[in-house]
Amino acid sequence: MKQGEGVVAGTERPLGSAAPDPSKSAGKAGRNLPAAIAVGGALGVSLILVMVFAPLVWIGVVAAALAVATYEVSKRLRESAVLVPRIPLIVGGQAIIWSAWPWGTTGVLSATAGTVLVCMVWLLLQQGLGAAPKNYLRELAVTILVACWLPLLASFAVLMVLQENGAGRVLVFLIGVVCSDVGGYVAGVLFGKHPMAPAISPKKSWEGLAGSLLFCVIGCLLTVTLILNANSMIGVLLGVVLVVTGTLGDLIESQVKRDLRIKDMGTLLPGHGGIMDRLDSLLPSAFVAWLVFAVLL
Repeated sequence: MKQGEGVVAGTERPLGSAAPDPSKSAGKAGRNLPAAIAVGGALGVSLILVMVFAPLVWIGVVAAALAVATYEVSKRLRESAVLVPRIPLIVGGQAIIWSAWPWGTTGVLSATAGTVLVCMVWLLLQQGLGAAPKNYLRELAVTILVACWLPLLASFAVLMVLQENGAGRVLVFLIGVVCSDVGGYVAGVLFGKHPMAPAISPKKSWEGLAGSLLFCVIGCLLTVTLILNANSMIGVLLGVVLVVTGTLGDLIESQVKRDLRIKDMGTLLPGHGGIMDRLDSLLPSAFVAWLVFAVLL
């Protein structure tokens, strides 16, 4: 979720977290805006069709996106000499996602624990029995972070679609995130003057955050009422927490990329960066959306 992009320090794309590429002529938006809109629109329409006609396909969509995102993140980490175990993370991530389908939260928790254990052993023995591993504690800590940050949080998007009226819940969640992105982008470009977290992401502004809050609350209020036939106040609460978690998720990935000294996690999506650059705000937001729906609906 890209709220808070202001003209004070340039603007980011509304639906991804990559910094603008100065080598491209992208106008005031600081990015390849036509490509970003085209890709974002195509993804949005595809997900709506999935939710309407084949909601369980969503599980495969999440699994595929997480496999690519895990590859992107592990590749970037390994380029910075943090040798996380790529194969166990990707395979374990798939186990976490798919275990949610038959076994719910029990399956997710079990697969996550299993993935962590396998990674612990993998890092311990990857040098062979005749040599001690180097930087074991650092690389194990980062490995566990990746497992929790990506597949564990993404599993809640799968758990959501398996709940009653799951397709509607996922649609409300996705529409809320899009509304926050658009609101933050528009308000940031038009009114952004005061940086929100300049040491972490200088392109975020408080005016953009206010735009995200306004758009997201209105969007969630309407969709919770019209799609889920639920109390509109649930929509207001959902809108507020989506903005908070989406903003924090975006700032976390921004800081990770700052530490790694990179602009994007990948290059797969024109105008957006990599898959992970699209998931940074969605991952924590999936958890809070699942939680709000599970408790209040």
